[in-house]
Amino acid sequence: MSDDARARQRTGTGLGLLLALVLTAVLLTALPEEGEHRGGGRCTPHTVASWQPAAELTGAFARYGDDGTRTDDWTGGDGTHSVRLPDGRVLWLFSDTFLGRVHAPPNPAGESYAWRDGTAPLVRNSAVVMRDGRPERTLRAPLFADPAPDQWRWPVAARVEPRSPGASEQVLRVLLWVRTAGSAPWIYGVPTATEVATLSLPSLRVESVVNVLDQQLVADPSRRVLFGTTLLTEGGFTYVFGGDDRQAAAGPVSHAYLARVPEGRLADPAAWRYWTGSAWAGPSQGAQPAPVLGDGRRTGVGSAFSVVRTGGTYLLFTMAAGTEGLTTVTAYWACAPTGPWRGPTARYRVPLPDGGVAAYNPQTHPVLSDEGRLVLSYDVNWLETTGAAAQLSRNVALYRPRFVTLRPAPAR
Repeated sequence: MSDDARARQRTGTGLGLLLALVLTAVLLTALPEEGEHRGGGRCTPHTVASWQPAAELTGAFARYGDDGTRTDDWTGGDGTHSVRLPDGRVLWLFSDTFLGRVHAPPNPAGESYAWRDGTAPLVRNSAVVMRDGRPERTLRAPLFADPAPDQWRWPVAARVEPRSPGASEQVLRVLLWVRTAGSAPWIYGVPTATEVATLSLPSLRVESVVNVLDQQLVADPSRRVLFGTTLLTEGGFTYVFGGDDRQAAAGPVSHAYLARVPEGRLADPAAWRYWTGSAWAGPSQGAQPAPVLGDGRRTGVGSAFSVVRTGGTYLLFTMAAGTEGLTTVTAYWACAPTGPWRGPTARYRVPLPDGGVAAYNPQTHPVLSDEGRLVLSYDVNWLETTGAAAQLSRNVALYRPRFVTLRPAPAR
Protein backbone atom coordinates (compact mmCIF):
# COMPACT_ATOMS: atom_id res chain seq x y z
CA MET A 1 0.00 0.00 0.00
CA SER A 2 1.34 3.46 -0.88
CA ASP A 3 2.19 6.09 1.75
CA ASP A 4 -0.43 8.29 0.10
CA ALA A 5 -3.14 5.71 0.67
CA ARG A 6 -2.13 5.14 4.29
CA ALA A 7 -2.42 8.83 5.05
CA ARG A 8 -6.05 8.71 3.87
CA GLN A 9 -6.80 5.40 5.63
CA ARG A 10 -10.35 4.89 6.66
CA THR A 11 -10.81 3.60 10.17
CA GLY A 12 -13.75 1.64 11.48
CA THR A 13 -15.55 4.96 11.56
CA GLY A 14 -14.30 5.89 8.12
CA LEU A 15 -12.61 9.25 7.73
CA GLY A 16 -11.38 11.75 5.33
CA LEU A 17 -10.96 12.11 1.63
CA LEU A 18 -7.85 11.00 -0.22
CA LEU A 19 -4.66 12.79 0.00
CA ALA A 20 -2.43 14.62 -2.19
CA LEU A 21 -3.41 17.31 -4.49
CA VAL A 22 -2.83 19.83 -7.10
CA LEU A 23 -3.94 22.98 -8.55
CA THR A 24 -4.65 23.33 -12.32
CA ALA A 25 -6.29 25.90 -14.42
CA VAL A 26 -9.09 26.78 -16.74
CA LEU A 27 -9.74 26.43 -20.39
CA LEU A 28 -9.14 26.92 -24.04
CA THR A 29 -9.45 24.58 -26.94
CA ALA A 30 -6.12 25.52 -28.47
CA LEU A 31 -2.72 25.09 -26.88
CA PRO A 32 -0.95 28.46 -26.73
CA GLU A 33 2.80 28.50 -26.70
CA GLU A 34 4.71 30.02 -23.80
CA GLY A 35 4.42 33.80 -23.90
CA GLU A 36 0.93 33.94 -25.40
CA HIS A 37 -2.58 33.32 -24.15
CA ARG A 38 -5.83 33.60 -26.06
CA GLY A 39 -7.68 34.80 -22.96
CA GLY A 40 -5.34 37.78 -22.55
CA GLY A 41 -2.22 38.19 -20.44
CA ARG A 42 1.24 36.80 -20.90
CA CYS A 43 2.01 33.21 -19.97
CA THR A 44 5.35 32.84 -18.21
CA PRO A 45 6.97 30.14 -16.07
CA HIS A 46 5.70 30.53 -12.51
CA THR A 47 6.67 29.40 -9.06
CA VAL A 48 5.68 30.37 -5.51
CA ALA A 49 7.60 33.35 -4.15
CA SER A 50 6.50 33.06 -0.50
CA TRP A 51 4.25 31.15 1.90
CA GLN A 52 3.01 31.91 5.38
CA PRO A 53 0.44 30.40 7.75
CA ALA A 54 -3.02 32.02 7.70
CA ALA A 55 -3.54 31.73 11.44
CA GLU A 56 -6.71 33.80 11.56
CA LEU A 57 -8.62 31.57 9.13
CA THR A 58 -7.31 28.37 10.71
CA GLY A 59 -8.36 29.75 14.08
CA ALA A 60 -11.85 30.67 12.85
CA PHE A 61 -12.64 27.02 12.07
CA ALA A 62 -11.03 25.87 15.32
CA ARG A 63 -13.20 28.25 17.34
CA TYR A 64 -16.32 27.22 15.47
CA GLY A 65 -15.57 23.52 15.97
CA ASP A 66 -14.91 24.01 19.68
CA ASP A 67 -18.06 26.07 20.28
CA GLY A 68 -20.43 24.00 22.40
CA THR A 69 -23.50 26.21 21.87
CA ARG A 70 -24.94 23.63 19.47
CA THR A 71 -24.48 19.88 19.78
CA ASP A 72 -25.33 18.87 16.20
CA ASP A 73 -22.86 20.93 14.20
CA TRP A 74 -19.42 20.56 12.58
CA THR A 75 -16.47 19.79 14.87
CA GLY A 76 -14.04 18.58 12.22
CA GLY A 77 -13.86 17.37 8.63
CA ASP A 78 -11.83 17.16 5.46
CA GLY A 79 -12.37 17.76 1.76
CA THR A 80 -12.52 21.55 2.25
CA HIS A 81 -13.99 23.21 -0.84
CA SER A 82 -15.52 26.69 -0.90
CA VAL A 83 -17.91 28.67 -3.11
CA ARG A 84 -19.23 32.22 -2.79
CA LEU A 85 -23.01 32.60 -2.98
CA PRO A 86 -24.73 35.57 -4.68
CA ASP A 87 -25.70 37.12 -1.32
CA GLY A 88 -22.06 37.24 -0.17
CA ARG A 89 -22.09 34.17 2.05
CA VAL A 90 -19.39 31.51 1.55
CA LEU A 91 -20.42 27.87 1.62
CA TRP A 92 -17.78 25.38 2.78
CA LEU A 93 -18.21 21.78 1.65
CA PHE A 94 -16.62 18.93 3.60
CA SER A 95 -16.37 15.19 3.09
CA ASP A 96 -16.28 12.89 6.15
CA THR A 97 -17.31 15.06 9.10
CA PHE A 98 -17.51 14.77 12.88
CA LEU A 99 -20.53 16.34 14.53
CA GLY A 100 -21.41 16.53 18.22
CA ARG A 101 -19.69 18.19 21.14
CA VAL A 102 -16.06 19.08 21.82
CA HIS A 103 -14.78 18.96 25.39
CA ALA A 104 -12.19 21.31 26.85
CA PRO A 105 -8.77 19.95 27.84
CA PRO A 106 -7.30 18.08 29.53
CA ASN A 107 -8.49 15.01 27.65
CA PRO A 108 -8.84 11.56 29.24
CA ALA A 109 -5.18 10.87 28.47
CA GLY A 110 -4.21 13.92 30.52
CA GLU A 111 -3.06 15.88 27.45
CA SER A 112 -3.76 19.56 26.84
CA TYR A 113 -5.91 18.99 23.73
CA ALA A 114 -9.61 19.61 23.23
CA TRP A 115 -11.32 16.26 22.63
CA ARG A 116 -14.51 14.53 21.52
CA ASP A 117 -15.83 11.31 22.99
CA GLY A 118 -16.13 8.04 21.11
CA THR A 119 -19.86 8.44 20.51
CA ALA A 120 -19.42 11.57 18.34
CA PRO A 121 -21.48 11.16 15.13
CA LEU A 122 -19.57 10.88 11.86
CA VAL A 123 -21.34 11.64 8.57
CA ARG A 124 -20.09 11.35 4.99
CA ASN A 125 -20.52 15.03 4.08
CA SER A 126 -21.46 18.40 5.51
CA ALA A 127 -21.72 22.09 4.63
CA VAL A 128 -20.89 25.10 6.77
CA VAL A 129 -22.13 28.62 5.99
CA MET A 130 -19.63 31.46 6.56
CA ARG A 131 -20.60 35.11 6.80
CA ASP A 132 -18.14 38.01 7.09
CA GLY A 133 -15.19 35.67 7.52
CA ARG A 134 -16.72 33.63 10.35
CA PRO A 135 -18.29 30.15 10.15
CA GLU A 136 -21.91 30.70 11.21
CA ARG A 137 -23.91 27.48 11.02
CA THR A 138 -23.89 23.89 9.80
CA LEU A 139 -26.59 22.80 7.36
CA ARG A 140 -28.51 19.62 8.11
CA ALA A 141 -25.96 16.81 7.85
CA PRO A 142 -25.39 14.82 5.83
CA LEU A 143 -26.44 17.28 3.17
CA PHE A 144 -26.25 14.63 0.42
CA ALA A 145 -27.81 11.28 1.31
CA ASP A 146 -26.09 7.98 0.52
CA PRO A 147 -27.15 6.81 -2.99
CA ALA A 148 -27.29 3.13 -1.96
CA PRO A 149 -26.18 0.79 0.84
CA ASP A 150 -22.38 0.78 1.24
CA GLN A 151 -22.09 3.85 -0.99
CA TRP A 152 -21.60 7.49 -0.07
CA ARG A 153 -21.16 10.92 -1.60
CA TRP A 154 -18.25 13.30 -1.09
CA PRO A 155 -18.84 16.88 -2.30
CA VAL A 156 -15.98 18.49 -4.19
CA ALA A 157 -15.95 21.65 -6.34
CA ALA A 158 -19.04 23.83 -6.75
CA ARG A 159 -20.17 26.90 -8.68
CA VAL A 160 -23.17 29.19 -9.02
CA GLU A 161 -24.55 29.19 -12.56
CA PRO A 162 -27.81 29.88 -14.44
CA ARG A 163 -30.44 27.19 -13.97
CA SER A 164 -30.28 26.77 -17.76
CA PRO A 165 -28.28 28.59 -20.43
CA GLY A 166 -29.32 32.24 -20.53
CA ALA A 167 -31.72 31.97 -17.58
CA SER A 168 -31.86 34.79 -15.01
CA GLU A 169 -32.44 32.42 -12.09
CA GLN A 170 -29.27 31.07 -10.50
CA VAL A 171 -28.69 27.77 -8.73
CA LEU A 172 -25.76 26.15 -6.98
CA ARG A 173 -24.24 23.10 -8.66
CA VAL A 174 -22.11 20.81 -6.50
CA LEU A 175 -19.93 18.05 -7.96
CA LEU A 176 -20.13 14.80 -5.99
CA TRP A 177 -17.88 11.75 -5.90
CA VAL A 178 -19.69 8.47 -5.33
CA ARG A 179 -17.61 5.75 -3.68
CA THR A 180 -18.45 2.18 -2.75
CA ALA A 181 -17.11 0.31 0.27
CA GLY A 182 -14.15 -1.91 -0.62
CA SER A 183 -11.13 -3.70 0.79
CA ALA A 184 -7.44 -2.80 0.54
CA PRO A 185 -6.13 -0.94 -1.35
CA TRP A 186 -9.57 0.71 -1.63
CA ILE A 187 -9.73 1.55 2.05
CA TYR A 188 -11.38 4.89 1.27
CA GLY A 189 -13.86 3.31 -1.13
CA VAL A 190 -13.89 2.22 -4.76
CA PRO A 191 -14.40 5.13 -7.21
CA THR A 192 -17.88 4.68 -8.68
CA ALA A 193 -19.35 7.79 -10.36
CA THR A 194 -19.37 11.57 -10.72
CA GLU A 195 -22.66 13.28 -9.93
CA VAL A 196 -23.93 16.86 -9.97
CA ALA A 197 -26.34 18.14 -7.33
CA THR A 198 -28.53 21.19 -7.92
CA LEU A 199 -29.34 23.36 -4.88
CA SER A 200 -31.83 26.22 -4.83
CA LEU A 201 -30.75 29.73 -3.85
CA PRO A 202 -30.76 31.27 -1.36
CA SER A 203 -32.31 28.37 0.64
CA LEU A 204 -29.60 25.79 -0.27
CA ARG A 205 -32.22 23.06 -0.58
CA VAL A 206 -31.08 20.01 -2.55
CA GLU A 207 -33.40 19.77 -5.56
CA SER A 208 -31.86 16.95 -7.57
CA VAL A 209 -28.79 14.78 -8.08
CA VAL A 210 -27.78 13.60 -11.57
CA ASN A 211 -25.18 10.98 -12.50
CA VAL A 212 -23.00 12.57 -15.20
CA LEU A 213 -20.26 9.92 -15.51
CA ASP A 214 -20.75 6.34 -14.28
CA GLN A 215 -17.48 4.40 -14.00
CA GLN A 216 -18.75 1.03 -12.79
CA LEU A 217 -18.13 -0.61 -16.17
CA VAL A 218 -14.42 0.26 -16.03
CA ALA A 219 -13.07 -3.03 -14.73
CA ASP A 220 -9.87 -1.70 -13.16
CA PRO A 221 -10.82 0.68 -10.32
CA SER A 222 -7.42 2.41 -10.55
CA ARG A 223 -8.35 3.61 -14.06
CA ARG A 224 -11.71 5.06 -13.09
CA VAL A 225 -11.83 8.86 -13.34
CA LEU A 226 -13.85 11.07 -10.99
CA PHE A 227 -14.30 14.72 -12.00
CA GLY A 228 -14.69 17.79 -9.80
CA THR A 229 -11.56 18.07 -7.68
CA THR A 230 -11.31 21.64 -8.99
CA LEU A 231 -12.99 23.78 -11.63
CA LEU A 232 -12.54 27.05 -13.46
CA THR A 233 -14.84 29.21 -15.58
CA GLU A 234 -13.85 30.98 -18.76
CA GLY A 235 -15.38 31.98 -22.09
CA GLY A 236 -18.84 30.60 -21.33
CA PHE A 237 -17.54 27.21 -20.18
CA THR A 238 -16.89 25.48 -16.88
CA TYR A 239 -13.63 23.52 -16.99
CA VAL A 240 -13.76 20.57 -14.61
CA PHE A 241 -10.60 18.70 -13.58
CA GLY A 242 -10.55 15.12 -12.38
CA GLY A 243 -8.19 12.33 -11.48
CA ASP A 244 -7.87 8.55 -11.48
CA ASP A 245 -6.96 6.39 -8.48
CA ARG A 246 -3.68 4.90 -9.67
CA GLN A 247 -1.86 6.38 -6.69
CA ALA A 248 -4.05 4.44 -4.27
CA ALA A 249 -3.47 1.14 -6.05
CA ALA A 250 0.07 1.37 -7.35
CA GLY A 251 1.48 4.87 -6.74
CA PRO A 252 3.37 7.05 -6.63
CA VAL A 253 1.11 9.53 -8.51
CA SER A 254 -2.20 9.69 -10.34
CA HIS A 255 -3.14 11.30 -13.66
CA ALA A 256 -5.12 14.51 -14.11
CA TYR A 257 -7.97 14.76 -16.66
CA LEU A 258 -10.11 17.60 -17.98
CA ALA A 259 -13.73 18.12 -19.09
CA ARG A 260 -15.64 21.21 -20.10
CA VAL A 261 -19.34 22.07 -19.98
CA PRO A 262 -21.27 25.09 -21.35
CA GLU A 263 -22.44 27.49 -18.67
CA GLY A 264 -25.78 26.48 -17.20
CA ARG A 265 -25.46 22.81 -18.17
CA LEU A 266 -23.32 21.18 -15.47
CA ALA A 267 -26.26 18.94 -14.53
CA ASP A 268 -26.75 17.79 -18.15
CA PRO A 269 -24.62 14.66 -18.86
CA ALA A 270 -25.06 15.11 -22.63
CA ALA A 271 -23.39 18.53 -22.47
CA TRP A 272 -20.11 17.25 -21.01
CA ARG A 273 -17.09 17.08 -23.32
CA TYR A 274 -13.84 15.36 -22.36
CA TRP A 275 -10.33 16.19 -23.52
CA THR A 276 -9.06 13.21 -25.53
CA GLY A 277 -5.54 14.49 -26.09
CA SER A 278 -6.31 16.36 -29.30
CA ALA A 279 -10.01 17.34 -29.19
CA TRP A 280 -13.15 17.61 -27.05
CA ALA A 281 -15.57 14.68 -27.38
CA GLY A 282 -18.82 13.70 -25.69
CA PRO A 283 -20.30 10.45 -24.40
CA SER A 284 -22.21 9.81 -27.63
CA GLN A 285 -18.89 9.89 -29.49
CA GLY A 286 -17.37 7.24 -27.25
CA ALA A 287 -15.03 9.78 -25.66
CA GLN A 288 -12.03 8.33 -23.85
CA PRO A 289 -10.50 11.04 -21.64
CA ALA A 290 -6.73 11.34 -21.96
CA PRO A 291 -4.50 12.59 -19.14
CA VAL A 292 -3.39 16.21 -19.25
CA LEU A 293 -0.74 15.57 -16.58
CA GLY A 294 1.05 12.55 -15.18
CA ASP A 295 3.63 10.02 -16.30
CA GLY A 296 2.76 7.57 -13.52
CA ARG A 297 6.18 7.90 -11.91
CA ARG A 298 7.65 11.34 -11.23
CA THR A 299 5.00 13.77 -12.44
CA GLY A 300 1.31 13.72 -11.65
CA VAL A 301 -1.27 14.51 -9.02
CA GLY A 302 -3.01 13.08 -6.03
CA SER A 303 -6.59 11.96 -6.26
CA ALA A 304 -7.65 15.52 -5.49
CA PHE A 305 -5.98 18.76 -6.52
CA SER A 306 -6.66 22.41 -7.30
CA VAL A 307 -6.07 24.83 -10.20
CA VAL A 308 -5.93 28.62 -10.49
CA ARG A 309 -5.05 31.18 -13.13
CA THR A 310 -2.73 34.10 -12.44
CA GLY A 311 -2.44 36.49 -15.39
CA GLY A 312 -1.95 34.32 -18.46
CA THR A 313 -0.49 31.39 -16.51
CA TYR A 314 -2.28 28.43 -14.94
CA LEU A 315 -0.98 26.94 -11.71
CA LEU A 316 -1.73 23.51 -10.35
CA PHE A 317 -0.98 22.58 -6.73
CA THR A 318 -0.65 19.05 -5.38
CA MET A 319 1.15 17.00 -2.78
CA ALA A 320 4.60 15.90 -3.91
CA ALA A 321 5.16 12.38 -5.19
CA GLY A 322 6.39 9.57 -2.92
CA THR A 323 6.95 9.91 0.81
CA GLU A 324 7.42 13.67 0.44
CA GLY A 325 3.75 13.76 -0.44
CA LEU A 326 2.89 13.29 3.21
CA THR A 327 4.24 16.73 4.11
CA THR A 328 5.08 18.77 0.99
CA VAL A 329 2.97 20.74 -1.50
CA THR A 330 4.36 21.27 -4.98
CA ALA A 331 3.18 23.11 -8.11
CA TYR A 332 3.01 22.87 -11.91
CA TRP A 333 2.36 25.60 -14.48
CA ALA A 334 0.91 25.73 -18.00
CA CYS A 335 -0.29 28.17 -20.64
CA ALA A 336 -3.60 26.34 -21.10
CA PRO A 337 -5.70 24.00 -18.95
CA THR A 338 -5.01 21.17 -21.38
CA GLY A 339 -1.25 21.65 -20.87
CA PRO A 340 1.47 20.90 -21.44
CA TRP A 341 2.03 21.14 -17.69
CA ARG A 342 5.59 21.88 -16.63
CA GLY A 343 7.13 21.07 -13.28
CA PRO A 344 6.99 20.24 -10.51
CA THR A 345 8.45 23.57 -9.44
CA ALA A 346 8.09 25.11 -5.98
CA ARG A 347 8.05 22.87 -2.90
CA TYR A 348 6.65 23.90 0.45
CA ARG A 349 6.67 21.81 3.61
CA VAL A 350 3.44 22.71 5.37
CA PRO A 351 3.27 23.23 9.15
CA LEU A 352 2.16 20.01 10.88
CA PRO A 353 1.72 18.96 14.51
CA ASP A 354 4.17 16.46 15.97
CA GLY A 355 3.47 12.76 15.71
CA GLY A 356 2.29 10.38 12.99
CA VAL A 357 0.26 12.85 10.93
CA ALA A 358 0.12 13.67 7.24
CA ALA A 359 -1.09 16.57 5.10
CA TYR A 360 -3.26 16.06 2.02
CA ASN A 361 -5.81 17.71 -0.28
CA PRO A 362 -4.31 21.16 -0.95
CA GLN A 363 -7.11 23.38 -2.26
CA THR A 364 -6.98 27.01 -3.31
CA HIS A 365 -9.86 29.30 -2.35
CA PRO A 366 -10.30 32.13 -4.86
CA VAL A 367 -13.28 33.43 -2.85
CA LEU A 368 -10.84 34.47 -0.10
CA SER A 369 -7.87 35.41 -2.28
CA ASP A 370 -6.95 38.86 -3.56
CA GLU A 371 -4.61 40.34 -6.13
CA GLY A 372 -1.27 38.61 -5.87
CA ARG A 373 -2.20 36.45 -2.89
CA LEU A 374 -3.76 32.98 -2.86
CA VAL A 375 -5.35 31.24 0.10
CA LEU A 376 -4.65 27.50 0.18
CA SER A 377 -5.99 24.93 2.63
CA TYR A 378 -4.72 21.47 3.43
CA ASP A 379 -6.21 18.71 5.54
CA VAL A 380 -4.50 16.85 8.37
CA ASN A 381 -5.10 13.25 9.42
CA TRP A 382 -3.50 10.51 11.50
CA LEU A 383 -1.22 8.52 9.22
CA GLU A 384 -1.66 4.95 10.41
CA THR A 385 -4.85 2.92 10.69
CA THR A 386 -4.07 1.61 14.14
CA GLY A 387 -5.61 3.91 16.72
CA ALA A 388 -6.67 6.53 14.16
CA ALA A 389 -10.18 6.97 15.55
CA ALA A 390 -8.84 7.39 19.08
CA GLN A 391 -6.20 9.89 17.92
CA LEU A 392 -8.75 12.03 16.09
CA SER A 393 -11.02 11.99 19.12
CA ARG A 394 -8.42 12.88 21.71
CA ASN A 395 -7.02 15.78 19.65
CA VAL A 396 -9.71 17.47 17.55
CA ALA A 397 -7.15 19.72 15.79
CA LEU A 398 -5.91 16.72 13.79
CA TYR A 399 -9.02 16.63 11.62
CA ARG A 400 -9.61 20.24 10.68
CA PRO A 401 -8.41 22.32 7.70
CA ARG A 402 -5.34 24.49 8.03
CA PHE A 403 -4.65 27.48 5.82
CA VAL A 404 -1.65 29.26 4.33
CA THR A 405 -1.34 32.25 2.03
CA LEU A 406 1.04 32.13 -0.89
CA ARG A 407 2.28 34.57 -3.51
CA PRO A 408 2.85 33.16 -7.00
CA ALA A 409 5.46 34.90 -9.11
CA PRO A 410 7.29 34.48 -12.41
CA ALA A 411 10.18 32.05 -12.08
CA ARG A 412 13.60 33.68 -12.23
